[in-house]
Amino acid sequence: MTLPAATHPLRAARDATRTSGEVPGPGPVPTVTSLGPPRLLAGLDEVPRLDRVAHLTLHGTLPRLSAQELVALAEDTALRGRGGAGFPFARKLTAVLDGIRRSDGRAAVVVNGSEGEPSCLKDTALLLHVPHLVLDGAQLCADALGARQATVGVTRPDVADAVRRAIAERGPAGAPLRVIRLPERFVTGEGTALTSGLSGGPGLPSGRRIRSSERGLNGLPTLLSNAETYAQLALAARLGALGYCTAGLPGEPGTLLLTVAGRQVVEAPHGTPLAHLLAHCGADAGQGVLLGGYHGTWLSPADARSATLSRDALAAHGATPGAGAVLPLPHGTCPAGEIVRVAR
Repeated sequence: MTLPAATHPLRAARDATRTSGEVPGPGPVPTVTSLGPPRLLAGLDEVPRLDRVAHLTLHGTLPRLSAQELVALAEDTALRGRGGAGFPFARKLTAVLDGIRRSDGRAAVVVNGSEGEPSCLKDTALLLHVPHLVLDGAQLCADALGARQATVGVTRPDVADAVRRAIAERGPAGAPLRVIRLPERFVTGEGTALTSGLSGGPGLPSGRRIRSSERGLNGLPTLLSNAETYAQLALAARLGALGYCTAGLPGEPGTLLLTVAGRQVVEAPHGTPLAHLLAHCGADAGQGVLLGGYHGTWLSPADARSATLSRDALAAHGATPGAGAVLPLPHGTCPAGEIVRVAR
């Protein structure tokens, strides 16, 4: 069965990326929208990008927090990493603090903005449209941990330019920020590959289990998480735990970003029915929904119609939000053909 590329969600997601042997281009720019009041994407209904002035006007000044206050905030908001594994951020912070105590007291902070998953554009959307939220979170952590610098690793040239522009708008206050562009490969965002590339190495996975909290960027204990995680932390620091928890679920507060069909980035509260998200994007459960990206889990049409967007609810279906990829398979598209395209 042959259909135009636009009707193939998995092919569209695949085609949104490039192999390392091709000439890099700017890449697709996602549309952004929200279900309910936006937080991360607030202000984008009026302007396409929040510069530093617009950012501060909307969100206010970033407070300064100690390392222990930062850990407490992450615990009280049940913040988890938004890059795929969903590791509790408070535990990651604590591990880095332990690593600092065992070393000479130095640390590093790294933002993973590479987004190598072919079906995801949410971190790209943040760095293109609201980069200061991401940089606020990184700077907040760098100051609390005593890191001399925070580094943002990206692969797209337009994203690198957007982050450089945002850094220039911020001035010298707080820990210095920098952005480094790495080769655009599926494995670039793996932890050891990312810190190797940012340290001037080959940018490939080490093949060994190395915790970045013990030895990451330039051999230092490193706080490593993706762009959305840092943006969520910056919001939580301003709202406080009670304010942050007014959205979402009691056990999973706040919102999350999702990339639907490899093209549209949506912010939604935890607990939103998956069917509502799909309808918002002009789609339905079709023949099933691949949740979490190419390494994710297929939900049957019936499960997709009843599932809600929370880790606990999705676990009942053997799925997780992963990196926030939602890929519906429409009626009239050959499932076997789509799987072959992904494998190829």
